[in-house]
Amino acid sequence: QVQLVESGGGLVQAGGSLRLHCAASGRTSGTYAMGWFRQAPGKEREFVAVITRRSGNTYYADSVKGRFTISRDSAGNTVYLQMNSLKPEDTAVYSCAADTEWLRVMRNKDVAYWGKGTLVTVSS
Repeated sequence: QVQLVESGGGLVQAGGSLRLHCAASGRTSGTYAMGWFRQAPGKEREFVAVITRRSGNTYYADSVKGRFTISRDSAGNTVYLQMNSLKPEDTAVYSCAADTEWLRVMRNKDVAYWGKGTLVTVSS
């Protein structure tokens, strides 16, 4: 089992920045691909970004490319999401996810582990 705990959410004005953290613990947590999703009120959960477990390659949703950056520490147990140039439409609950296969994370298909999420609110 892997446990994921997010932090770093909050209220920010449009154009501002936030950095989200996801701490992973449990069985060989450093060997998982990890990613971020978000769910806005009344909308389905959508993929935001993923970082692969070995090479550290990163992939992003088109809506956040150039503004958000996903990274992880050297042990692979903490993943970050640096969010810049935030827009009101970025307002959502952001959740961390982990799986042995990065494609499952990117496609939101049978992802193994989820965190409970952290709320990001961007005011206009």
